[in-house]
Amino acid sequence: MELKKTLGQHFLIDQTILLKIIDAVAGLVPLETLIEVGPGMGALTQHIVGLNKQDLYLIEKDDRFVLELPKKFPFLKDKIFHQDVLTFDIKEKIGREVSIVGNYPYNISNLIMFWIIENSDYVVNSVGMFQKEVAKRIASKHGTKDYGILSVLTQSMYEVEYLFDIPAEAFDPPPKVVSGVIKMQRRPKPLADYSKLKMLVKAAFNQRRKMLSNSLKGIQFSDTSRYELVKNLRPEQLSMEQFCELSQDLL
Repeated sequence: MELKKTLGQHFLIDQTILLKIIDAVAGLVPLETLIEVGPGMGALTQHIVGLNKQDLYLIEKDDRFVLELPKKFPFLKDKIFHQDVLTFDIKEKIGREVSIVGNYPYNISNLIMFWIIENSDYVVNSVGMFQKEVAKRIASKHGTKDYGILSVLTQSMYEVEYLFDIPAEAFDPPPKVVSGVIKMQRRPKPLADYSKLKMLVKAAFNQRRKMLSNSLKGIQFSDTSRYELVKNLRPEQLSMEQFCELSQDLL
């Protein structure tokens, strides 16, 4: 079957890697309702089914695979959503907390992460495959070049662990980049108000080489004491926790 470049399709075929991912999925707690994003022909799905621990749903945008998947997994025929994941409403379609797993297309991986974050009321945890550059950005701590908006927003809601790399030759066709797998577990409660934190970090990292006194010039604070302590730092020097604390002072 010819792959669609517009959907960023690269299918994981290395069985050793697939089993490593399944080990990570099996460790998600709780693992009761699971959504696999972009199952393709079901290389990962067949192993998830083998866990026999969860109610499984599939979201697939490619109409060709939507036709083929029920033939391979007839018991899932009523649980396959022919849809772009970015438009998928978990509350409406599932209505309960879920785990998410997927080999995410490189061209929308950032958008998928924001979709997960903005559905954090329902997404308890996740195991996801990304381009390594994006995976590192999600998991990075302050003081590194990969640390940025996605790092702070994700980690304010989830504990993130970078698990392992996936070489290009593990896919068909091989991508031009290395991939990475991350695991996320939702925190008992968010460390900040998402809207305020997003406004703050976007303003800060949109001018990441400047000190916060410049990049946050248009931001108003109800209490400036925390801001005064960090205003001469660049955004990558502030920890996620410091950004969360600082966001509490936004008007």
